[in-house]
Amino acid sequence: MLTARSIALFVLAALFEIGGAWLVWQGVREHRGWIWIGTGVLALGIYGFVATLQPDAEFGRVLAAYGGVFVAGSLAWGMAADGYRPDRWDVIGALVCLAGMAVIMYAPRGRCPTPPILAGRST
Repeated sequence: MLTARSIALFVLAALFEIGGAWLVWQGVREHRGWIWIGTGVLALGIYGFVATLQPDAEFGRVLAAYGGVFVAGSLAWGMAADGYRPDRWDVIGALVCLAGMAVIMYAPRGRCPTPPILAGRST
């Protein structure tokens, strides 16, 4: 259940962050005006709040894992909003990023000892 909640929060965060950035982009680059920019800035602020709702309490882990969601979500947003067509390398890269996100967030922690080199000890 926690994994499903976490994934839903990542999707929601992506909608606010990518959508907010897209609105700012439209406001500035496409000259749509301050309403678009302001709405984008508000959405970006909401993204920051949504990220804090993740069940995992480690800021670095959550934001690092979210990076994978951001990569894949950005390509999907580009397809939906701007007619962008990713090539196979875009798709492969996004899948690699999502695999990295899954390892960072959902690996079974505490079941095997941390290698000494990663724990800051030498053998």
